[in-house]
Amino acid sequence: MAESARSLDLITMGRTGVDLCPHQSVLPPTRVASPEKIFDGSATNVAAAAARLGRSTAVLTCAGDTGELDYFAIRAARVLWITGTALSEEPGRSATLAALKARDRAGTTVFDLDWRPELWPDPEEARPYYAEALRHATVAVGTLDECEVATGLREPRACAEQLLATGAELAVVKRGAEGVLAVHRDGTFVEAPAVGVEAVDGRGAGEAFGGFLVHGLLSGWELKKTLRHAGAAAALVASRPAASRAMPTESEVEALLARG
Repeated sequence: MAESARSLDLITMGRTGVDLCPHQSVLPPTRVASPEKIFDGSATNVAAAAARLGRSTAVLTCAGDTGELDYFAIRAARVLWITGTALSEEPGRSATLAALKARDRAGTTVFDLDWRPELWPDPEEARPYYAEALRHATVAVGTLDECEVATGLREPRACAEQLLATGAELAVVKRGAEGVLAVHRDGTFVEAPAVGVEAVDGRGAGEAFGGFLVHGLLSGWELKKTLRHAGAAAALVASRPAASRAMPTESEVEALLARG
């Protein structure tokens, strides 16, 4: 992987799994005769979303210990994406923190707060590990609930400012139907409204947002454009089944935005 890492736009680090997606969406899962098996997991879906946009991506998962990590690849990739889920237990916790330290804020390092309450007995237990990851990240992104876990605050802009104070250069707070806001260390403040669609399956929407966030950052887009496209991508995936296979193209997102 070391030789090809120079051309990688994105390495994501975290969960890979298999999801069962029913063809008959009107039936409950227990009554579906032959659900389709598709790759899933937040890190996998972000990589799939970015690849759909033409980005070269790779997923680093199931590292048994930190000795198995390819530190050259981690440092060479233009963007490293890590998740809060990976911090919930060993060996993922040590591997993730080791990767962050090895990268040493080279390029863009995104910390997806990715809070899963079933993996942590208490938010207070997660907060020190989140703080450690934020010290090495350049971008922090999460829902309002996830930002509250990381910061102890609930007001969206206050959450973003605290994420910056902890170490990030850009903080992105997703607020569902109320849209998204972002604050940059240089003082830039941007809000973008949510895009309304008829939801079919919410799985993968956050990862579609992440894929477009990476694409916008690598493309040098203005922050407002990045957030609008990322929000529209999330809305499109929410209107489709099959998470990782539902990730939209740039032209599909632009068409949705053009329709208002």
